[in-house]
Amino acid sequence: MLLSRIINPHTKSIRFLCSLNTTAEPSHLPPPEEEDEEKIAAEITTICKSFPNNLNWKTLNQNLKFINFNNSNLINKVLIQLKDPPNAKKALSFFHWSSHFTNIAHQTHTYALIIHILVNAKLVKDASALIESVLARSVAGNDSSVISFIDCLISSYDVTNSSTFVFDLLIQICSKLRMIDEAVEGCFCLGKHGFRSSVISYNTLLYVIQKSDRTFLVWKVYEHMIVHRTYPNEKSVGIMVNALCKDGKLQTFVDMVDRIDGKRCLPRVIVNTCLIFRMIEDGRIEDGLVLMKRMLIKNMILDTISYSLIVYGRIKLGELESAWEVYEEMVKRGFKVNSFVHTSFIRAYCEVGKIKDGDELFKDMERVGLQVYDETYTHLIVGCAKIGRLEESLNFCEKMVQSGFVPSCLAFNGVVKRLNGHGNVLRANELLTLLLDKGFVPDVNTYSYLIAGYGKEGDVEGVVKLYYEMEYRKLSPGALVFTWLIVSLHQVGKFEESDRFLRIMKARSLVSSDCTMDMLIHCHNKHRETI
Repeated sequence: MLLSRIINPHTKSIRFLCSLNTTAEPSHLPPPEEEDEEKIAAEITTICKSFPNNLNWKTLNQNLKFINFNNSNLINKVLIQLKDPPNAKKALSFFHWSSHFTNIAHQTHTYALIIHILVNAKLVKDASALIESVLARSVAGNDSSVISFIDCLISSYDVTNSSTFVFDLLIQICSKLRMIDEAVEGCFCLGKHGFRSSVISYNTLLYVIQKSDRTFLVWKVYEHMIVHRTYPNEKSVGIMVNALCKDGKLQTFVDMVDRIDGKRCLPRVIVNTCLIFRMIEDGRIEDGLVLMKRMLIKNMILDTISYSLIVYGRIKLGELESAWEVYEEMVKRGFKVNSFVHTSFIRAYCEVGKIKDGDELFKDMERVGLQVYDETYTHLIVGCAKIGRLEESLNFCEKMVQSGFVPSCLAFNGVVKRLNGHGNVLRANELLTLLLDKGFVPDVNTYSYLIAGYGKEGDVEGVVKLYYEMEYRKLSPGALVFTWLIVSLHQVGKFEESDRFLRIMKARSLVSSDCTMDMLIHCHNKHRETI
């Protein structure tokens, strides 16, 4: 007990002494994290003060050798400290010196910071060189993609108090370097983030695309331009007109606008009409009509054209009744009827087999003096042929030729493919002769279908004559032509000629369908039995 009393006080003393930390820091010193921040701040101050003194790199290396530059955050913080335009050249000097001194490649975010600083200071040449450097690294696969670069530019946009010109500069440089995919992708990415490219940037990109073999992209970019409220100028329109010329579509849309408005319109109206029409044809009808309303507000398209395209869009959606309601309402408001709208309705009726309705509209066009053009006839020709009304189809063909138009090879083939009756076959052949004089260019199918028509009617003379006409025009007859030659000649007892064509057919390795092959075998066996 006595021992316990003696030990306890001593133990307490020992504990008290042990609780004292003679090596501890004074209580007024900051914790380690604050010390690190103060150290970094001091280093940043030292670095920033070193560059205004115009010290050479050797002296800088000596003075700053105790600073750890492997931390990219330190480099970025220094650049941000030097972000104001008067310090831009110091920031650029530090950027290059730090890369050389540390012997490491700057990260994309560091490039983004210095590019913003240089653009703010209007040092565009230096900024352009760095942008090209990043793009070169991207193409070489040594660094992030262009989109990642844009993300870095966007993330450092506010901290540098930058301007949107930096993004325009990027798009223009990508375009001039013919990095079309990167420029288009970058342009669209910026749009998603709410940054609007300038008309100069769009024009630069449109020009480069138009000069390439990827002109389909030019309409995509032109649409994006208007959607994001950068409205085209005369140069933009000129580039788009050249794109239409390159695709061979300029006259098509000039004629379309003429049929709608009745007079020649400005190039910008033609280009914008083409854009909306393309969107409707691609099935993006609602998007096209919404964009067209914006164009209408900005006087980029005419009322008559916009009304006609609204009706056309409804027709393309298959809403014929709704289209008629819209059309009739517009007529009540003073909308002038035109050939384009009537032809659009005729096409829709013919496609669903309502030839009577299409014919009535055709007669209505003639009655009110609307111009009936080639497409109007084509829809009626093909529509009648599809439902077997061949005489009416041939009538429209003849009427079309009388009006000074020549049907397309596809439309004419649609008629002769379904020929029946000797009268219709002769009439179609006579029509072909007339068309040839007017510059019509037939193909293999044209002759094949006509030969089949003669063959079905047992007119071997017509079959042989057309075959030699094909050979004269250097059109290679197919299996169908040889089948009808062989069968027709065999049926009139010209067995040797029939066999000769059979040998030619085999020599050319032409393979018939099962049906025609059975016909050939039957005729050939019958011929052998008669020998």
